[in-house]
Amino acid sequence: MKLIPLNDKIVVERLEAEAKTAGGIILPDTAKEKPKQGKILAIGEGKPLESGKRAAFQVKVGDRVLFTSYSGSEVTVDAKEYLIMTEDDILAVVK
Repeated sequence: MKLIPLNDKIVVERLEAEAKTAGGIILPDTAKEKPKQGKILAIGEGKPLESGKRAAFQVKVGDRVLFTSYSGSEVTVDAKEYLIMTEDDILAVVK
């Protein structure tokens, strides 16, 4: 199954949480925070404007992005978790 976002929505796959701290301590699964980084898998057509055209996205498929902890809606498709969010939820692109 494939997710195709509508309008100004973006599908993001969270990156894996770090298994170790900076000091080398291995974290159990229950202590790991959900990562606030992800990879963009798909983008919609853009937000509809009054002129009938669509606003262009500043991000593109494949970009690695940072977002806030509570941004987007979590969905599960084929046993994989994804986030569906708007471009406004994205804080920065990681290069």
